[in-house]
Amino acid sequence: MTFDDLNLSKPLRNAIADLEFVAPTPIQEKAFPIIMSGRDVVGIAQTGTGKTFAYLLPILRQLSYSEKKHPRVLIIVPTRELVMQVLGEIKKLTSYMSVRVEGVYGGTNINTQKQKVYNGLDILVATPGRLYDIVMTGTLRLKSIQKLVIDEVDEMLNLGFRGQLISFLETLPEKRQNLMFSATLSENVSEIINDFFYNPLKLEIASHGTPLEKIIQLAYHVPNFNTKVNLLEYLLSTDEEMAKVLVFAKTKKLADRLHESLLKDYPDTVGAIHSNKSQNYRFNAIKRFDSGEYRVLIATDLIARGLDIQDVTHVINFDTPDEAGDYIHRIGRTGRADKDGTAITFINEPEHAYQLAIEELMKKTIPVKALPEGLEISTIFTEEERPVLHDINYLKGPGKREGGSAFHEKKEKNRKENSGSPAFKKKKYKKPQTRSGKK
Repeated sequence: MTFDDLNLSKPLRNAIADLEFVAPTPIQEKAFPIIMSGRDVVGIAQTGTGKTFAYLLPILRQLSYSEKKHPRVLIIVPTRELVMQVLGEIKKLTSYMSVRVEGVYGGTNINTQKQKVYNGLDILVATPGRLYDIVMTGTLRLKSIQKLVIDEVDEMLNLGFRGQLISFLETLPEKRQNLMFSATLSENVSEIINDFFYNPLKLEIASHGTPLEKIIQLAYHVPNFNTKVNLLEYLLSTDEEMAKVLVFAKTKKLADRLHESLLKDYPDTVGAIHSNKSQNYRFNAIKRFDSGEYRVLIATDLIARGLDIQDVTHVINFDTPDEAGDYIHRIGRTGRADKDGTAITFINEPEHAYQLAIEELMKKTIPVKALPEGLEISTIFTEEERPVLHDINYLKGPGKREGGSAFHEKKEKNRKENSGSPAFKKKKYKKPQTRSGKK
């Protein structure tokens, strides 16, 4: 099938032609007629399969010209970066159409965004937090919403936006079309679908948890942070094919520490982004990485969620994610648009359990390579890597403690359990129940 076989309007066909797209992806092909029919849809597809176009094409095909002030289409996404990406995709598809679209997100002047919303628009793309703030000011009314799109809903729930999301779903017009697209689907998401969607059709293009076959996966067992840094530097210095490398770090603190370590040898070609960075810094870092100015970009899962960065040659999991679904999402950043990609995971001893969970989800084993000869193995552990002694008896493992030189049983009379009854006192203190019993 080609895009010519879809029931697209002439403005959309012209925009697709300008983008030089020929054939829709499987999720786009299957979703288009169903969304056009007005039915609720839940689309599950791997990262990089074109989920954004899958819901934008039918929505824009049905969107008629209007001068109403309040939006008719609401698209909710988890991060500011994803707002900008969806806005960019809409602008690509509407180059021959008259569509008013705006995005609202935190970290920037709310009054400027309120004014844009007040001026009137057809489509609003928003993060839950800023959407809630603008709705509460009374500037934005959701009474005209005809289509609701929730993109990467599982990440919204992870960020604690469940309350705001439920509030929007309860206040939106009852007569509307609900669309949900994501790479993963958790139990919490299923509850929302059951409560607020009407007989949705589930489109699952690839089995949940199955990575794209064209992604080469491999792993190294690495003891600690410092050795992981040494290994990453070794790979960057010896593998010329690592031209555009996206490195995932578990936390903001870890991302900053890794960034600082790499700057010594790669001062102008390594960037880092996370939620503590300013909005301009984050957009600039992504732009420099996308253009090839940065060879390496270090990011947390949240910031990288939904980013569409082209031609990523390698994904490095500096740490192994504790959620198997996050691993699928991470490695999906490479191997996009029919290009090959490589995903490399660094696994320390506590992360072996995460590796097993990932392999069970994929039903596939990740090949583990031996560490390169001559790699410096550090014996220094960071503060986070040192074991935390929660229990003085931790070495003995779970179960009943055994008595030792510093351990003794309490005397019967010093135990807390004391009912106060005469019979209990007689047993505990080995005395008669009454004074008269002494005779």
